[in-house]
Amino acid sequence: MRDSKAMNDLTNEHTQSVDITEQKSNDRRQFIKGSAAVAAGISMGMASLGLSAKSYARVIGANERMHSAVIGVNGRGQALMKAAALAPNAEVNVICDVDSRAMQKANDMLVHDTGSPARLIEDYREVLAQKDVDTVLIATPEHWHAPMALLALQAGKHAYLEKPCSHNPAEGEMLLQAQQKYKPLIQVGTQQRSAQTSIQAVKDIAQGIIDKVYYAKAWYSNNRASIGQAKESPVPEWLNWDLWQGPAPRESFKDIYVHYNWHWFWQYGTGEINNNATHELDIARWAMGLTYPNRVSSSGGRFHFDDAWQFYDTQVVNYEYDDGKMLCWEGRSCNGFNHYDRGRGLTLHGTMGTILLDRNGYTAYNLEREIIKDMKEEGESATTNTIGAGFLDNQHMNNFVAAIRTGEALRAPITEGIISNQLCHLGNYSQAVKRSLNIDPSNGRILNDPEAMKYWSRDYEPGWEMKV
Repeated sequence: MRDSKAMNDLTNEHTQSVDITEQKSNDRRQFIKGSAAVAAGISMGMASLGLSAKSYARVIGANERMHSAVIGVNGRGQALMKAAALAPNAEVNVICDVDSRAMQKANDMLVHDTGSPARLIEDYREVLAQKDVDTVLIATPEHWHAPMALLALQAGKHAYLEKPCSHNPAEGEMLLQAQQKYKPLIQVGTQQRSAQTSIQAVKDIAQGIIDKVYYAKAWYSNNRASIGQAKESPVPEWLNWDLWQGPAPRESFKDIYVHYNWHWFWQYGTGEINNNATHELDIARWAMGLTYPNRVSSSGGRFHFDDAWQFYDTQVVNYEYDDGKMLCWEGRSCNGFNHYDRGRGLTLHGTMGTILLDRNGYTAYNLEREIIKDMKEEGESATTNTIGAGFLDNQHMNNFVAAIRTGEALRAPITEGIISNQLCHLGNYSQAVKRSLNIDPSNGRILNDPEAMKYWSRDYEPGWEMKV
């Protein structure tokens, strides 16, 4: 483990603007070797960096410029970077990624959009040592989400955390504890909660527009191609594979992991249900006033291709509640035949009608299928592409900024994000053990099923364990 002086020296080296692409390969490999040595000796507590929430946390005034670091910029991070750069009196001053190419590309985009470059930092832990970083925007592979958010809270930084907010339920429970302990805010990236049409639909349902709502059907469909078979290969020169793995147990580099297909491997991802169902299930249970179910059952499998994909390309999950309500999600990753000409969305069914709702608006029908209300969102958002950028990202980011500056209520606080995230986890675990799961509706825990509970947490690379 490095001593405190060495760690401070390492941090100071990165307080100036760094262009990773101009470093010589040997120098970069020496840096990677040093980073790995740090990782082997640290705990996930920020005390190892000499930081504390008390020393770094501060209140940001309504007129003070807010500085954000965006973490992971090969996909969704680009959308978050653009939204943060457009937020009132805010800027992105740090870009962090373990892919030097992605960092440079994102910085070029930032300069094009704003005229101002960011500092480029490879190691996330060094980002947290920057005193002029107020918030971190996390859009990394999912095995990094909860550990990064925890470290951010411990360093006194607010976090915008892409969904899913945890790789497993145990991490979600730890994030709830950490938010209560350290106090900085976490906004979960379920951006449809900032859609005015969804907000209005929830209000209209509460006021009885279709009377009692007892069932919601959500779906996602896409035409994803086969990912082929995973092959061991040399680590690319532009990638810090050790830091990419971070808290996950170490394994050799496979040619299909980076940058998107990690979603389909249990070691790093959480499958299509957490990748996409999180959004619609979140809105459905919000509209119906639901939290945890008492029963979860899943059917599905990897049907479309015979390849290395470990999760399910076809999955139907039912969530039963003890007050006569039910949610259902249907996912088809490799067959893009849409429902209602939409690749994603949901219907909410009540005793007096139905609401059809997606990111771009909502329509309410009576039982005779006559339209009784129709609303369109002010701007459009992408639905099924990788980055998914659009109008709602800006709305959701603005809410995050306002919550920090003025105390405006977060639209997607961690307390809500964890519930929707856990519904998806439970769907995966039911599918994995091939049976229905009985759930404690007070906390979402699986009842009387030791085999299913084996999925509740994960093993960590020694020295990278999450510690609240």
